[in-house]
Amino acid sequence: MSKKEAETDQLVTQIIAGIEEVKGQNIEILDLRDIENTVCDYFIICDGTSNTQVNAIVNSVQKLVSKSLKEKPWHIEGSDNAEWVLMDYVHVVVHVFQKQIREFYDIEGLWGDAKSVKIETTY
Repeated sequence: MSKKEAETDQLVTQIIAGIEEVKGQNIEILDLRDIENTVCDYFIICDGTSNTQVNAIVNSVQKLVSKSLKEKPWHIEGSDNAEWVLMDYVHVVVHVFQKQIREFYDIEGLWGDAKSVKIETTY
């Protein structure tokens, strides 16, 4: 495993932990590495039940990743209305949706060729 792959795996682990810390739901990882011309290696997708929870998920991920890996997102978009917030960590892009918005845009369907892993949560 290369250094970049190890760092990306650590990042994915910390992002998932940040989502779980504030009870983000329906967590799914899309592995885009085998698809040509993708913008990143992974999408991590989850949903929250309200604007407040979506913002809490974003803040939790930012805080945990910053504290444990000293990394900040390259870009964050959508925080104003908190229906769909995108956090770009370059090799990993996090999509935090409200449930109905996630269903409408169906990112998983658009990237149907990607390997998908659903994360089981215990809450």
